[in-house]
Amino acid sequence: MGTQVMVYEKLKNGELSCIDERTWSTELLGLLNYTNYLTINEQEYEMIEGRINVDKEVMELLVVSAQRP
Repeated sequence: MGTQVMVYEKLKNGELSCIDERTWSTELLGLLNYTNYLTINEQEYEMIEGRINVDKEVMELLVVSAQRP
């Protein structure tokens, strides 16, 4: 069993785009304490913040592209 995690990218125009949704293991969630960046589909993102959405029972992470100028 794990935790449902949704990753949202904040785009340059300020809009949010859901770029990933999957179940994370407890071990993977624990690594959030030690990391600032993550990769999804070979793209690197900087993690900005996270929150628990109680209504949807998911963890939501906000990221921005690490390739921004």
